[in-house]
Amino acid sequence: MTETVQKEAAASLLSRLISACRDPAARIRTVDLLTVAIAVLLPWSTTGVSVGAGLWLIVFVFTIDPRDFLASLRRPASALPLAFVVLVLLGLLWSEGPAPDRIRQLSQVAKLLVLPLLIYHFGRSSRGMAVFTCFLISCAVLSLVSCLVALDPTLSAKAYFSRGAFTPTSGIFVRDYIDQGQEFSLCAVALAYPAVTAWQEGRTRMALGLGALGLWFVVNLLFVITSRTALVTMPVMLAVFALMHLRWRVALALLCGLVLLAAAALSVSHQLQETVGKFFTDYRYTSVQKNESGIGSRLIYWQKSLHFFATAPVIGHGTGATRTLFEQTAEERIGTSTMVMVVSNPHNQTLNVAVQWGLVGVVLLWAMWIVHLLLFRGEGLVAWIGLLVVVQNMLSSLVNSHLFDFTEGWIYVLGVGIAAGMTLAQRVSLQSLAPAGASMSRSQP
Repeated sequence: MTETVQKEAAASLLSRLISACRDPAARIRTVDLLTVAIAVLLPWSTTGVSVGAGLWLIVFVFTIDPRDFLASLRRPASALPLAFVVLVLLGLLWSEGPAPDRIRQLSQVAKLLVLPLLIYHFGRSSRGMAVFTCFLISCAVLSLVSCLVALDPTLSAKAYFSRGAFTPTSGIFVRDYIDQGQEFSLCAVALAYPAVTAWQEGRTRMALGLGALGLWFVVNLLFVITSRTALVTMPVMLAVFALMHLRWRVALALLCGLVLLAAAALSVSHQLQETVGKFFTDYRYTSVQKNESGIGSRLIYWQKSLHFFATAPVIGHGTGATRTLFEQTAEERIGTSTMVMVVSNPHNQTLNVAVQWGLVGVVLLWAMWIVHLLLFRGEGLVAWIGLLVVVQNMLSSLVNSHLFDFTEGWIYVLGVGIAAGMTLAQRVSLQSLAPAGASMSRSQP
C-alpha cells in the first residue's frame, strides 16, 4: 500500500513538472523564484549563488521569445554590458598574462552577461520588488547573526570553512567586512525612501518601522564591524537622497543631524575610532615603515597602474595581464619592500580596466555606468533602488574593483538588472497608454 502511494505521489509530481514546463507562466514564475533564491543567498554563500545562477540560466532559456529578446538586447542598458564582455574576450588575443590569470579575469566579468537577461526578464515579470524585499530580509538576518558573532567570535562560520589557521573576527559570520559593509549600507540608505514616503502619506507605524530597521543597519556598521568603504560611500548616498527627495530645509537639517550622529558615534565607538584612524596612518606605514596598508598601498598600486596604462593607452595589455605587469615591476625594484608588492587588482575599477583594455575599456565602463545612472532619473522606489546601486558601485569603485568582485558585482547585476527591467517596462506601458489617452481627450468637447 505504501509503495503504491509513493508511486502515485511520484507520478503526480512528475506530471506537475511536465505541465509546468509546458506552461509559460509557470516557467517565468520558476525564474522569479530562482532570482529570489540568488538574492537570499548572496549575503551568505558564493557557492550557493553560483549554483543558483547556473539553474537560473537553464530555466531562463526556455522562457525566451526570440523577437522580444533581441529587441531588448539592442537597448543601451543591455548592449553596453555585452559590449564590455566582448572586449574582455577579444583582450585574450593580445594578453600578456598567463592562462590562469586570463581565465580568472574572464570569470569575474562573466556575471555581466546576466545583467541584460535580467533586464529582459523583469520587463515582463511583476515580482522584482519581491526579490529586493527578500534580499533586505536576508541582510537583516545576517545583521542579527553578526551581533551574535560580535559577542562570541568563535560562532563565525569562517572557522569551519577556513582551510588554514583561522583568527576569529568580531562581527563577521561569513565573507568579510567589506562585503558586509556594502550590503548593510545599501539596505540602510535604500530604506530612507519608503520610510519618508510612508511618513508623508500618514502611515506612521510603517515609517517608524522602516526607519528603525535602517538605523539598525547603521548601528551595526558603527559599533559591530566598520568598513571604511561604507563610511565613505554611505554619506554621499544619503546626500543624494536628501537632495533628490527632500526640501532643502529638511535636507539641510537631516545632513546636520547625520554629522552630529557621526560625531557622537565616533566618541563612543572604539571600532569606529580604529577604522577612522587608519585613514591617517596607512600611508605612513607604507611609505615610511615599508609595511603594506590599505590606503598607502592603494596609492602605490594606482601610480604603477597609470604607468602601465601609459605604455598601452588604446587597447591595454590584455585580459588578465595586471599581475604579470606588477611582477615585472617588482623584479626591477626588488630592493625596496614597498615596491615589490604584487597584485592582480589595483583597487580602482577604472585603472583596473585601463591597464587591461586601455581607453576603449574605460569608455565602455563609464558609458555603461552613465547609461544606467540616467535610466533611474524618475520617481518611485524602483528607480531609487536602481540609482542607489549604480551610485554605490561607482563610489566604492574609486578604492576597489567592485564591479569585478563577487558580492558587489552581483549586487550591481541584480539591482540594476531588475530595476532597469521594471523601469523600462513601465515606460513602455505609459507610452502605449499615451496615444489612447490623447485620442480620448481630442474626442471630448
